Amino acid sequence: MESADITGSITRVGDSHRISLERTIPHDQDTVWRMLTDPERLPQWLAPGTIEQRTGGAVCLDFPESGATIDSTVREIDPPHLLEYSWSSGTEPTRPLRWTLTARDGTTHLRFELSLPEGEDPAKAAAGWDAHLEMLLAALEGVSIGFPVQRFKAARAYFEDIKEALP
Repeated sequence: MESADITGSITRVGDSHRISLERTIPHDQDTVWRMLTDPERLPQWLAPGTIEQRTGGAVCLDFPESGATIDSTVREIDPPHLLEYSWSSGTEPTRPLRWTLTARDGTTHLRFELSLPEGEDPAKAAAGWDAHLEMLLAALEGVSIGFPVQRFKAARAYFEDIKEALP
């Protein structure tokens, strides 16, 4: 895998890191929104779960392979443009995650942002989300793929270089 296929950024914001990933998706905004929020579609690219589409709504995602669970609440929502919740559970630190969708000439521009507290590995998180975005793109085409381990490894190396260059 060529690192030229991988894009995104990691920036330092105070004591945290912000990960930003963007994709132009050849599907309309409503279709992409449903993939991000519909409980029947979430397992195709992320994990089984539900996202209540209202501010304060429950976000429950279960990753059976790793035993991880996300049990959070919707912080901000404006269907089909904006969805924000924390990528955390219980007493874990808040990790704001934000999806922004913008319609552009029959396509959708997706911007993903995740903020991680000090001490967490932004390169690993960015690579994981890059891999899940690949799964999202495949699912939108009606193709089911497993977690793309080779892409994850290449993306982790790419994001490690970015992280090492941070002040």
